[in-house]
Amino acid sequence: MDARDPNTPESEGQLSLDNPVNRHPKISPPKQDQPEPGLDAKLEPAADHGETSYIGTGRLKGRKALITGGDSGIGAAVAIAFAREGADVAIAYLPAEEEDARKIISVIETAGRVGIGLPGDLLDAEYRNSLADQAAEKLGGLDILVNNAGKQIAIEKLEDLDDEQVMQTFQVNILAMFTITRAALKHLPDGASIINTTSVQAYDPSPTLLDYASTKAAINAFTKGLAVQLAPRGIRVNAVAPGPIWTPLQVSDGQPKDKLPKFGHNVPLGRAGQPVELAPAYVFLASAESSYVVGETLNVNGGKSTP
Repeated sequence: MDARDPNTPESEGQLSLDNPVNRHPKISPPKQDQPEPGLDAKLEPAADHGETSYIGTGRLKGRKALITGGDSGIGAAVAIAFAREGADVAIAYLPAEEEDARKIISVIETAGRVGIGLPGDLLDAEYRNSLADQAAEKLGGLDILVNNAGKQIAIEKLEDLDDEQVMQTFQVNILAMFTITRAALKHLPDGASIINTTSVQAYDPSPTLLDYASTKAAINAFTKGLAVQLAPRGIRVNAVAPGPIWTPLQVSDGQPKDKLPKFGHNVPLGRAGQPVELAPAYVFLASAESSYVVGETLNVNGGKSTP
């Protein structure tokens, strides 16, 4: 049998489908290191957030969204997608990530939408408590909240995982969700959507990510419980659970350096995902198309098995 390119039609007029195995290149990142939190501008190879590929269809026209960790990685891809679907977007990020944030805000504005930057540190309780108010004030309202910011530091042995790192990981990854969501509720109207970023780590934890994986399991429980609480108010709460996605998180001590060249190669699709591949899941959960989806964790992980 002749070998054929799966993306090439056999005859004129035949539909050509994207093969998910090679829709995005299989990357073998070189060993590299960035200080936390890491910059997308220095990531090698560059990540795809949909800057040139995501095309919107107006599914979020007139909506107003706050995205934490919106300067790079998954958050950046979601911000671009939301803007191209018609939403105004505020992104929260660390001051050290200003370079990446400026780029994403520029893409949002090029889409004809309002882009707002809200720099600060989620370890700062005052910033956490004020974030939703700042976003609502600058956007003129708020009806989508994406709790996406995360801290991930790989530690080989439990003996080397100190309480300070554990506390910071829990503060950024799960405590901030309680704080920001609680503050956002006074702004969120009927029909609003809350989307939390969890992870395949909640189900299949890496031995080097004990604190991170524990927070992601907690996010699943938080999502499902809050979904039941808020559903009668017409506010839907759901989550997205990414698999191995190529972002600055991985090179700023999120992965052991010697594992970077094979990052994501162990999933059935055989490659790491790109941030743009997560964006449609968030658009779906934010839009009215998912009106009967409540308390769901949508796995976008290249085929990794989950409960």
